[in-house]
Amino acid sequence: MSHDLVIRARRAVLPTGEVPAAIFVRDGRIAAVGPIDAPAPDVPEVVLAPDEVLVPGAVDTHVHVNEPGRTEWEGFDSATRAARAGGVTTLIDMPLNSIPPTVSVAALREKQAVAAGKTHVNVGFWGGAVPSSLGSLRELWDQGVFGFKCFLAPSGVDEFPHLDTAELVRAMEEIAGFGGLLIVHAEDPDVLEAYDTPPGRDFGAFMATRPQAAETSAIATVIAAMRETGARVHILHLSAASALPVIAEAKAEGLPLTVETCPHYLTFDAEHVPDGATQYKCCPPIRSEENRERLWEALADGTIDFVASDHSPATADLKLAGGGDFGIAWGGIAGLQTSLAAVWTGARVRGYSLTDVMGWMSARPAAWAGLGTKGVIAAGHDADLVAFAAEEPWEVHAGELAHKNPVSAYDGHALAGRVRRVWIGGSEEADGVMIARP
Repeated sequence: MSHDLVIRARRAVLPTGEVPAAIFVRDGRIAAVGPIDAPAPDVPEVVLAPDEVLVPGAVDTHVHVNEPGRTEWEGFDSATRAARAGGVTTLIDMPLNSIPPTVSVAALREKQAVAAGKTHVNVGFWGGAVPSSLGSLRELWDQGVFGFKCFLAPSGVDEFPHLDTAELVRAMEEIAGFGGLLIVHAEDPDVLEAYDTPPGRDFGAFMATRPQAAETSAIATVIAAMRETGARVHILHLSAASALPVIAEAKAEGLPLTVETCPHYLTFDAEHVPDGATQYKCCPPIRSEENRERLWEALADGTIDFVASDHSPATADLKLAGGGDFGIAWGGIAGLQTSLAAVWTGARVRGYSLTDVMGWMSARPAAWAGLGTKGVIAAGHDADLVAFAAEEPWEVHAGELAHKNPVSAYDGHALAGRVRRVWIGGSEEADGVMIARP
């Protein structure tokens, strides 16, 4: 049997754990996984350095690329270059903050057209569930979107309005009818309306305007609607540990509920966010150190299913607006290129393995999204692979990242783990492709 390439690694993260291995690649897929010294006559070989680990490419299911319409914030070229540099080989683009948002087949076609020729990793697309798109979601589903995003509170952009409770139920009934998936930004607008965001530089005051109760209440509403409709639902960017018990109860009940958290909620804590540092502003917000540790525990025990970046960049003038005023600055953290290293940095000091991390960032999100040939190093899977120098320390400098705008909460932070080489479909030269839901 002829092969295109064999990669030999003293450490390779396989579904069964970390072992020495030789990975045989043919026609873009992993043909076989064998002992590190398995013979491969007349096959080009790559031998990883002693400090490199071969891992599956990360699958990031929550990325705001923003093109078209807000391409100055990010774009397919810069976003996918950043993804590749950070070890992400597949991403799924959110239906906002692009203009138009991906709430119709015409908008999806426009987004696909502008992405053509710019995707340096594999790229798929979410659709949007907004009041005006209800009743026509099946049309987008049939075009291969991976599911539908909705907000339960204002999204921050006028062209993507949120759903009220009755509209949420309508969306879930519609989506359940064709076996689709709803992904939810879960904050309760009634809870949020009780707070006025104070203009100013006080991070604690800002955090108080997005209390944990807003997430917990919204998630309870979602779970009640799941019981009513039978829809499959995913909670995006969980930051509130107070919601974990109701999530665990829903899962124990057998409801088809899944949950993600984000690298910034696992890395940062409110006690160490400086006043005026609006690069840390996101909604829901970074919370306490104690809350952060509960998220790690929930990730380890499976209450939280996986990690996604929620890369949501903006231009510096928007992100730092008001001279550090949390009431004015854009909320969103640019972390696509740093996500794998950030999660690994936090995991290793808590006793978790690189196998654990790749489960949270590759295998589980790939399986959840229906990408059955991605996310693990095993025969029959796509040869989307990363040589990761897991112990190499580095300090993040936002201006050196491939993100379009040099503003990031990770700027100046020390991380462990450098991406040295990336193969997509078994090639270091190949770019990614646009993908649809299988």
